[in-house]
Amino acid sequence: MNYMRHNWTREEILEIYNKPLMELLYEAATVHREFHDPNTVQVSTLLSIKTGGCPEDCGYCPQAARYHTDIEGNDLMRVSHVKAQALRAKAAGSSRVCMGAAWRNVKDGEEFDQVLEMVRTINKLDMEVCCTLGMITENQAQRLAEAGLYAYNHNLDTSEDYYKDVISTRAFQDRLDTIGNVRKTNVTVCSGGIIGMGEKVEDRAGMLVALATLDPQPESVPINALVAVEGTPMEDIEPISIWEMVRMVATTRIVMPQTQVRLSAGRTQMSREG
Repeated sequence: MNYMRHNWTREEILEIYNKPLMELLYEAATVHREFHDPNTVQVSTLLSIKTGGCPEDCGYCPQAARYHTDIEGNDLMRVSHVKAQALRAKAAGSSRVCMGAAWRNVKDGEEFDQVLEMVRTINKLDMEVCCTLGMITENQAQRLAEAGLYAYNHNLDTSEDYYKDVISTRAFQDRLDTIGNVRKTNVTVCSGGIIGMGEKVEDRAGMLVALATLDPQPESVPINALVAVEGTPMEDIEPISIWEMVRMVATTRIVMPQTQVRLSAGRTQMSREG
């Protein structure tokens, strides 16, 4: 099979996702060994540099200001604190730091200048620097690139069909536009989504279609499992099974063979045994 494609259909991806489990795992492992070192994983550290107070209504997110959760909002972290956290992460084995800010979009000014300095600071530590700051313009993406940013994360979250059931304050196309702005620079793209939000398997395939048909495909695709947080609209959703996560990761590997597939939210709830 020719795996290096940008014309995957939902039907093709569903066929892969629904294969007998052992067959699916064998195919994913074969593809992985062709394009990656099977004995190597990258450890990344996620760092919230601005927590809480987000004006959006993402149904899964405890950082949305409109939801009553135990998240306390804080100001943008100081550069010196970010450097200390990055050094601690590097000492623990991380080679990548992803800084996240609970913003809808980046606004030019003092805070963005401070983020640029954070990027320059971590870059000097010989670590990959990733940011997830919300929507950005082409000019802002270029400024981040000039500061030494390695990757920009902007998840699609789910399929375009299910998207309106999760978020109303930002359009699906807005997310694609931000990815397009990043692509106009030398910054790599990190974009994935969340499973277990009440979507159908068809929606999971739809999200993978949206990602796999990008040309080039994202260099990184994080696959998150919903962590239901009290106070959010999704607080009562039951966790997905580990095997749903396994199927999603394996399918992602097959349809985007050169991409780094990353485990993010929900990983700490997983056991070694499943």
